[in-house]
Amino acid sequence: MFIEPLLHSPPPRDRAELIQRVCGLAGNTLGQLADEYNFPVPEHLHANKGWQGQLLEAVLGTTASTQAEPDFKELSIELKTIPVNEQGHPVESTYVCTVPLTNNAGLSWESSWVKRKLSTVLWIPILVDKASSISQRVVGQGLLWQPDQQQFEQLKNDWEELMDMVCLGQLDQITAHHGQILQIRPKAANARALTNATDENGHRQQTLPRGFYLRSHFTRELLQQNFIL
Repeated sequence: MFIEPLLHSPPPRDRAELIQRVCGLAGNTLGQLADEYNFPVPEHLHANKGWQGQLLEAVLGTTASTQAEPDFKELSIELKTIPVNEQGHPVESTYVCTVPLTNNAGLSWESSWVKRKLSTVLWIPILVDKASSISQRVVGQGLLWQPDQQQFEQLKNDWEELMDMVCLGQLDQITAHHGQILQIRPKAANARALTNATDENGHRQQTLPRGFYLRSHFTRELLQQNFIL
């Protein structure tokens, strides 16, 4: 569920201004930021899974909204919040973008939404303490990251393997074992939120929407390489 904030920062003029804003977030609680931006805090995140990201989008001044572009479109930077536990380990996989289930003939990695989203990512860790409320969650130090050559090649290989199966109508055969660091999983608020796809015989079928996700072991290694946890 998208929550429209009452306040939204203007977009940063350049990377330096964005990094300055990010540095000012570290140590703040989500409640403090929500109060400042008149952003309603939900009782839980089950029906508001994107709330933390929406809050930080308002605070940092993203521009892409729901477009198939990085969140800071002019800077070509994607924003990703990443909930972590007290050991600094991600507590869940990270959603990247939706999977194109139709009109996907001829799609390539170079023109893919996944590549555009993951070319440069601003990671914002958020400390999740089960004993604390959503408002008490603390924002950690941000990280501006670009995949190295090995990571880039693995992302490409995973995307091509998964999209080959999608285009061949093998969507239902994709399991959690496919993809080393990038995986496809159902993405829907409920079982009635169906969309069109194509089966192996080329016939239209109704299925749950799918999303690309980064595996948590990959994001954990990413954080370990860049922070002393």
